[in-house]
Amino acid sequence: MADERVARWNGVTRRSMFKDHIDQLRDRLADAARDGDWRTVFEILDKDDEWTNSARLEGGSGYAPLHQAAWHGVPVATVERLLSYGAWRTLRASDGTRPVDIAARLGHHHLAAVLRPEFKHPLPQDELARLQENFHRLIRYRSGGELGDQDLATEKELRLPEIEVLTELDNPVGWFPVPGMYGGFKFELRGRELIVDSWVRIVGGSERTGRVTAEGVFLVHEGKQI
Repeated sequence: MADERVARWNGVTRRSMFKDHIDQLRDRLADAARDGDWRTVFEILDKDDEWTNSARLEGGSGYAPLHQAAWHGVPVATVERLLSYGAWRTLRASDGTRPVDIAARLGHHHLAAVLRPEFKHPLPQDELARLQENFHRLIRYRSGGELGDQDLATEKELRLPEIEVLTELDNPVGWFPVPGMYGGFKFELRGRELIVDSWVRIVGGSERTGRVTAEGVFLVHEGKQI
C-alpha cells in the first residue's frame, strides 16, 4: 500500500519563532546528529518524527540528520532507520548537496545504493527548477505580496519548499505552514505541474487554488496569471 502521509516542510529558520522547549529539542537533535550520537537522534525521532528533515536553527550548513549520517559514513542500517522516519534522500543542504553526494565525496561508497534517490515522479532538473521558482513566487504573492506589502516568507526568512522532495514520495503531497499567516500551502505534484491550495486569513481571508507549471502561475478562482 502506498504511503499516504503528507510531507511537512518546516521552513522556520529563526529560533525566536519557536518556544524555548522546541529550540532546545532542535538543538539537541542537531548536536546529536553532528556528533554521531544516533541513540539520541532515534530517541528524539521515536517521540516525534516531524523534525526528521530539519536542520539546525540559524545554522549555516543546512544539514539534516541524513546529511550528517552520510558525512559520518554510518552503517547502512542507520540510514535505513532514518529513512523509516521519512528522511528525504533528495533534500539538499545549503550548498546544494544531497546526502548521496556527501557520502560519495568522502568515499563512503557502502552508502551509495541506500542513499541514491528513488524517483517515483521523475522530472528534468531544469523543469524542476522553473517549477520551484514559480511556486516560490506564488508563496510570496499569497503571503503578502499581492497587497503590495513585504511577504511573510521574506520577512521571516523562511526556507521555502524544495519541489524535488516530492519526486521521491509515493504520495507527492506537501504541507508548508507559514507562521503569522494563520494558514499555509498544500502542494501536490500532478504530472508536470503543481496544484497549490493556500489558506491565508490575513490576505483575502479564504482558500485559493493555484496551478503552477514551468511556464507560470495561474490562479484558478480569479482566472488570472501572476
